[in-house]
Amino acid sequence: MKAETLIKREARRAVPRGQRIKRNAVQALIYVLCILMAVLCLLPLWLLFIDATRSTTQINQGMSLLPSKYFFINFGTLLEKDFPVLRAFFNSVLISFSSTALCLYFSALSAYSFVAYRYKGQKAVYSFILMLMMIPGQLSMIGFYKLVVDMNIYDTYVPLIIPAIAAPGGVFFFKQYFDANFSKEMVEAARIDGASEFRTFNLVVLPTLIPALATNAIFGIVSSWNNYMGPLMLLSTTEKFTFPMIVQLLKTDRYNTDLGAMSLAVFITIVPLLVIYAAFSKFIIQGVAIGGGKE
Repeated sequence: MKAETLIKREARRAVPRGQRIKRNAVQALIYVLCILMAVLCLLPLWLLFIDATRSTTQINQGMSLLPSKYFFINFGTLLEKDFPVLRAFFNSVLISFSSTALCLYFSALSAYSFVAYRYKGQKAVYSFILMLMMIPGQLSMIGFYKLVVDMNIYDTYVPLIIPAIAAPGGVFFFKQYFDANFSKEMVEAARIDGASEFRTFNLVVLPTLIPALATNAIFGIVSSWNNYMGPLMLLSTTEKFTFPMIVQLLKTDRYNTDLGAMSLAVFITIVPLLVIYAAFSKFIIQGVAIGGGKE
């Protein structure tokens, strides 16, 4: 340790004093900018939390940086019997996590087929998947709604969860990850040991995709959690509403003046996304930087 300290000191002395001052000034400027950006990102969340603790009168009086005493009163408004906020919260959790799990597994499995096998028309199939990514989802809403009604699965969670199996964006993401990190030798070794194709994928290939799975999980859960148009089009029973739909109900005549309850509901909507991001954030850089090269 002493030797390392001496080496660092000698390296510092070797740098001219003018360069050290310039380097320290640049570092200080970077730190100041980072702190400023962090404040700008966190300030809206803090203000939203503050409004969740205030009454409608206090909110109308102007902005405040200090919490008030109406948090539990606003929370009590959300827990009224005819306002199933907790049920809507768990509905959103069920839909978001189920659809994301299906999307991750089957997207990874589809992408695996493009790197583990060679067959005729492979490039055409992959090009077709890329083409599907360019089609806006709004164009298929009417046809999808008619299909759901004809299949008698309207007002159920099935059309909100099962279609996540076919996710062109997920296939493309995992295909890019496989191109940079796929080890064909490891797969061939599993085949020689007698493992089936699904066993090879589940036990050998899938664990190597943890960074990509975590990154895609964040995007998938956030997208499904914030989805409003899909549930609005396919659900009609209040007990089956998702959390964004319940928050929208706060704008009805009964709740249109309860700004504190509205702020609390929006804040509760954001909290799970922050928790998920914090849990998987360490994989984001590793998962996004998929084109760094093969080992």
